[in-house]
Amino acid sequence: MRAIVAVLDSFGIGSAPDAARFGDDGANTFGHIAEACAAGKVVRGGRTGPLDIPNLLSLGLGLAAGEADPRIGRMQSGRIVGRYGSAAELSKGKDTPSGHWEMMGLPVEIDWGYFPRTVPAFPAALTDALIERAKLPGILGNCHASGTEIIEKYGMEHIGTGMPICYTSADSVFQIAAHETHFGLERLYLVCRIARKLVDQYNVGRVIARPFAGEEPGSFKRTANRHDYATPPHKPTLLDRVKAKGHEVVGIGKISDIFAGSGITRSLKADGNEQIFDTMVDCVKAAPDQSIIFANFVDFDQSFGHRRDVAGYAGALEAFDARIPELQAVLKPGDLAVFSADHGCDPTWTGSDHTREVVPILAFGPDILAGAIGKRSTFADIGQSIAKHLALDPLAAGTSFL
Repeated sequence: MRAIVAVLDSFGIGSAPDAARFGDDGANTFGHIAEACAAGKVVRGGRTGPLDIPNLLSLGLGLAAGEADPRIGRMQSGRIVGRYGSAAELSKGKDTPSGHWEMMGLPVEIDWGYFPRTVPAFPAALTDALIERAKLPGILGNCHASGTEIIEKYGMEHIGTGMPICYTSADSVFQIAAHETHFGLERLYLVCRIARKLVDQYNVGRVIARPFAGEEPGSFKRTANRHDYATPPHKPTLLDRVKAKGHEVVGIGKISDIFAGSGITRSLKADGNEQIFDTMVDCVKAAPDQSIIFANFVDFDQSFGHRRDVAGYAGALEAFDARIPELQAVLKPGDLAVFSADHGCDPTWTGSDHTREVVPILAFGPDILAGAIGKRSTFADIGQSIAKHLALDPLAAGTSFL
């Protein structure tokens, strides 16, 4: 009896009830991608046409999406083999830590600290202290920006001056981009650790190291050595409870970073969705009873959602879908697998930030009965269901759908 959680990072399926508060009323990551594909507007793998995701549809994705946003309509699903529904978010933000923590039973009902859409975006006291303590010649950026666009804009100046590129977004985040070789990866990590201490007084959720390579504009590319320095969860999560029982909790991809290592017994890094899927399947083959395998599929958000790349997102969904039978084949009797998301990032939406959306809950396994679980009021229903599945005491938040 084990639990496997796969987060399709940013895979929202319709505007959340409070989306208007975030300027996101009408956003629908999945729905708008599906519409663009069906209209023949999206080329992936040299072809056009409707999304080819039969395995996700068999788990109930089409029905869950149609219920979440009737304006999109239900996709044909055939025989359903999983439990399906959607969940809204209780947490006040639409950021990565809030979504993941809430899934594990800890909604974030306090306000994170955010930086204003001004130039400069950061308080002078913060940047002055960072420059002094990290012994920097200065910083570049100091604004809200897309990560790929800002390294194109400032990459050459950064290489020439040694000043790191600092920027933020609509999330509670302080991001630092620097060249892996000209600036140095370990030096970037050191600067980020200094920044992590400095932003605590501003209640900022994450400092993110964004290393990149390349020697000129057009060749600059972020590398796989990203590292998130997150504030730890303010209370124990389901992961802490499982670890305290002496069971294994494996974080794959950026999971350990998101939880600041809390509740994680083993962290496995992987570069991109394909390697993450490989690692997840290998873990499921070997993981002992009562363990949790928790994977974040970052490409959906980082490579396609934020970059507003509809074709890339569609292709990534089809590639993920094609591999689902591999996971199903290694599940053991008593296993529970859950596919969900932490927020939306509609690639058809304005700007480059996350979108406030409900997320799918697709639960399956050899002994999991198929059927609808409806619209859930919190992501914490996932953690509560896993707690019940692993015969643990109930969590403080959430209602089990099992």
